[in-house]
Amino acid sequence: MHLRLKHDVPRGLHVEDWVGVGDAAALAVTYIVFMAGSCLVVSRRIAAPPQRVWDVVSNIAGAADTIESVASVELLTGQTIGVGTRWNETRVVFGRQHTETLEVTAFDPPTCYVVEGDSCGAHFTSTIRCAPEDDGATMLTMTMASEPRTMMAKLLNPLARLATRSMRKMLDQDLDDIARASSGGTDSTD
Repeated sequence: MHLRLKHDVPRGLHVEDWVGVGDAAALAVTYIVFMAGSCLVVSRRIAAPPQRVWDVVSNIAGAADTIESVASVELLTGQTIGVGTRWNETRVVFGRQHTETLEVTAFDPPTCYVVEGDSCGAHFTSTIRCAPEDDGATMLTMTMASEPRTMMAKLLNPLARLATRSMRKMLDQDLDDIARASSGGTDSTD
Protein backbone atom coordinates (compact mmCIF):
# COMPACT_ATOMS: atom_id res chain seq x y z
CA MET A 1 0.00 0.00 0.00
CA HIS A 2 1.32 3.46 -0.86
CA LEU A 3 0.65 6.88 0.55
CA ARG A 4 -1.77 8.70 -1.74
CA LEU A 5 -0.85 12.35 -2.30
CA LYS A 6 -3.23 14.99 -3.56
CA HIS A 7 -0.41 17.37 -4.53
CA ASP A 8 2.76 16.86 -6.53
CA VAL A 9 5.76 15.33 -4.84
CA PRO A 10 8.72 17.72 -4.35
CA ARG A 11 11.51 17.69 -6.90
CA GLY A 12 13.66 14.60 -6.87
CA LEU A 13 11.08 12.38 -5.13
CA HIS A 14 8.90 10.06 -7.20
CA VAL A 15 5.79 8.33 -5.89
CA GLU A 16 6.58 5.21 -7.92
CA ASP A 17 9.83 4.84 -5.93
CA TRP A 18 7.91 4.44 -2.66
CA VAL A 19 8.13 0.82 -1.62
CA GLY A 20 5.84 0.30 1.35
CA VAL A 21 3.83 1.88 4.13
CA GLY A 22 6.79 2.68 6.38
CA ASP A 23 8.77 4.19 3.53
CA ALA A 24 5.80 6.22 2.35
CA ALA A 25 5.17 7.62 5.82
CA ALA A 26 8.84 8.57 6.16
CA LEU A 27 8.76 10.25 2.77
CA ALA A 28 5.65 12.20 3.79
CA VAL A 29 7.73 13.72 6.58
CA THR A 30 10.54 14.43 4.09
CA TYR A 31 7.96 16.13 1.85
CA ILE A 32 7.08 18.47 4.70
CA VAL A 33 10.71 19.33 5.42
CA PHE A 34 11.24 20.30 1.77
CA MET A 35 8.45 22.85 1.84
CA ALA A 36 8.77 24.08 5.41
CA GLY A 37 9.52 27.61 6.49
CA SER A 38 9.67 26.12 9.95
CA CYS A 39 9.05 22.60 11.17
CA LEU A 40 8.12 21.25 14.58
CA VAL A 41 8.06 17.54 15.47
CA VAL A 42 6.61 16.07 18.67
CA SER A 43 6.29 12.39 19.58
CA ARG A 44 4.71 10.42 22.37
CA ARG A 45 4.92 6.74 23.20
CA ILE A 46 1.40 5.58 23.99
CA ALA A 47 0.68 2.33 25.84
CA ALA A 48 -2.10 1.34 23.46
CA PRO A 49 -2.11 -0.68 20.22
CA PRO A 50 -1.61 1.27 16.97
CA GLN A 51 -5.13 0.56 15.68
CA ARG A 52 -6.69 2.03 18.82
CA VAL A 53 -4.51 5.16 18.56
CA TRP A 54 -5.30 5.41 14.84
CA ASP A 55 -9.03 5.18 15.59
CA VAL A 56 -8.68 8.17 17.93
CA VAL A 57 -6.47 10.38 15.71
CA SER A 58 -8.46 9.68 12.54
CA ASN A 59 -11.82 10.46 14.20
CA ILE A 60 -11.92 14.05 12.98
CA ALA A 61 -15.62 14.44 13.80
CA GLY A 62 -14.89 13.47 17.43
CA ALA A 63 -11.82 15.70 17.89
CA ALA A 64 -13.71 18.16 20.10
CA ASP A 65 -14.52 15.30 22.48
CA THR A 66 -10.88 14.13 22.54
CA ILE A 67 -8.64 17.19 22.32
CA GLU A 68 -9.18 19.84 24.98
CA SER A 69 -8.22 22.82 22.78
CA VAL A 70 -10.61 21.82 19.96
CA ALA A 71 -13.90 23.60 20.62
CA SER A 72 -15.79 22.27 17.59
CA VAL A 73 -15.51 20.48 14.26
CA GLU A 74 -17.80 20.99 11.28
CA LEU A 75 -17.32 18.36 8.58
CA LEU A 76 -17.71 19.85 5.11
CA THR A 77 -17.38 16.70 2.97
CA GLY A 78 -19.21 13.94 4.87
CA GLN A 79 -18.21 11.44 7.55
CA THR A 80 -15.68 9.34 5.60
CA ILE A 81 -12.06 10.37 6.11
CA GLY A 82 -9.65 10.20 3.19
CA VAL A 83 -7.88 12.37 0.66
CA GLY A 84 -10.10 15.39 0.05
CA THR A 85 -11.88 15.33 3.43
CA ARG A 86 -12.41 18.97 4.52
CA TRP A 87 -13.63 20.45 7.78
CA ASN A 88 -13.71 23.62 9.83
CA GLU A 89 -11.91 23.22 13.15
CA THR A 90 -12.32 25.77 15.91
CA ARG A 91 -9.52 25.77 18.49
CA VAL A 92 -8.89 27.82 21.58
CA VAL A 93 -5.43 29.34 21.16
CA PHE A 94 -4.10 31.81 23.74
CA GLY A 95 -7.61 32.08 25.19
CA ARG A 96 -9.29 32.99 21.88
CA GLN A 97 -11.22 30.85 19.43
CA HIS A 98 -9.83 30.54 15.89
CA THR A 99 -11.49 28.61 13.07
CA GLU A 100 -9.48 27.15 10.20
CA THR A 101 -10.52 25.10 7.18
CA LEU A 102 -8.38 21.95 6.94
CA GLU A 103 -8.08 19.24 4.30
CA VAL A 104 -6.64 15.72 4.25
CA THR A 105 -4.11 15.63 1.38
CA ALA A 106 -2.58 12.19 2.01
CA PHE A 107 -4.09 9.17 3.74
CA ASP A 108 -2.48 5.83 4.54
CA PRO A 109 -4.52 4.01 7.22
CA PRO A 110 -3.69 2.91 9.86
CA THR A 111 -0.27 4.54 9.68
CA CYS A 112 -0.29 8.15 8.55
CA TYR A 113 -2.28 11.06 7.22
CA VAL A 114 -1.42 14.61 6.17
CA VAL A 115 -3.58 17.68 6.77
CA GLU A 116 -3.07 21.07 5.12
CA GLY A 117 -4.57 24.51 5.62
CA ASP A 118 -3.93 28.22 5.26
CA SER A 119 -3.94 30.74 8.09
CA CYS A 120 -2.51 34.20 8.73
CA GLY A 121 -0.77 34.30 5.36
CA ALA A 122 0.99 30.96 5.83
CA HIS A 123 0.40 27.44 4.53
CA PHE A 124 0.45 24.74 7.22
CA THR A 125 1.07 21.03 6.75
CA SER A 126 0.63 18.55 9.59
CA THR A 127 1.50 14.86 9.49
CA ILE A 128 0.09 12.44 12.05
CA ARG A 129 1.88 9.08 12.16
CA CYS A 130 1.20 5.96 14.27
CA ALA A 131 4.15 3.53 14.40
CA PRO A 132 3.98 0.19 16.22
CA GLU A 133 6.47 -0.46 19.00
CA ASP A 134 7.86 -3.96 19.72
CA ASP A 135 5.79 -4.32 22.90
CA GLY A 136 2.46 -3.47 21.25
CA ALA A 137 2.52 0.20 22.19
CA THR A 138 2.41 3.04 19.63
CA MET A 139 4.79 5.87 18.85
CA LEU A 140 2.59 8.78 17.81
CA THR A 141 4.43 11.53 15.96
CA MET A 142 2.98 14.86 14.87
CA THR A 143 4.94 17.05 12.46
CA MET A 144 3.79 20.58 11.79
CA ALA A 145 5.43 22.67 9.08
CA SER A 146 4.62 26.17 7.89
CA GLU A 147 5.55 28.20 4.87
CA PRO A 148 4.85 31.94 4.79
CA ARG A 149 3.00 32.91 1.60
CA THR A 150 2.13 36.60 1.94
CA MET A 151 4.59 39.47 2.26
CA MET A 152 3.33 40.21 5.79
CA ALA A 153 3.77 36.57 6.84
CA LYS A 154 7.29 36.57 5.40
CA LEU A 155 8.15 39.75 7.31
CA LEU A 156 6.73 38.33 10.55
CA ASN A 157 8.29 34.87 10.07
CA PRO A 158 11.29 35.58 12.39
CA LEU A 159 8.84 36.59 15.14
CA ALA A 160 6.67 33.55 14.48
CA ARG A 161 9.64 31.34 15.29
CA LEU A 162 9.52 32.76 18.82
CA ALA A 163 6.13 31.07 19.22
CA THR A 164 7.70 27.61 18.75
CA ARG A 165 7.69 26.91 22.49
CA SER A 166 3.97 27.74 22.76
CA MET A 167 3.20 25.64 19.68
CA ARG A 168 5.19 22.70 21.07
CA LYS A 169 3.28 23.00 24.35
CA MET A 170 -0.04 22.94 22.48
CA LEU A 171 0.99 19.89 20.43
CA ASP A 172 2.26 18.12 23.57
CA GLN A 173 -1.14 18.71 25.18
CA ASP A 174 -2.85 17.31 22.07
CA LEU A 175 -0.68 14.18 22.37
CA ASP A 176 -1.54 13.86 26.06
CA ASP A 177 -5.25 14.13 25.22
CA ILE A 178 -4.93 11.52 22.46
CA ALA A 179 -3.02 9.18 24.80
CA ARG A 180 -5.75 9.53 27.43
CA ALA A 181 -8.51 8.81 24.88
CA SER A 182 -6.58 5.85 23.44
CA SER A 183 -6.33 4.23 26.86
CA GLY A 184 -9.93 4.79 27.87
CA GLY A 185 -9.36 7.86 30.05
CA THR A 186 -6.22 7.02 31.97
CA ASP A 187 -2.75 8.46 31.46
CA SER A 188 -1.18 6.02 29.04
CA THR A 189 2.14 7.60 28.16
CA ASP A 190 5.26 5.68 29.03
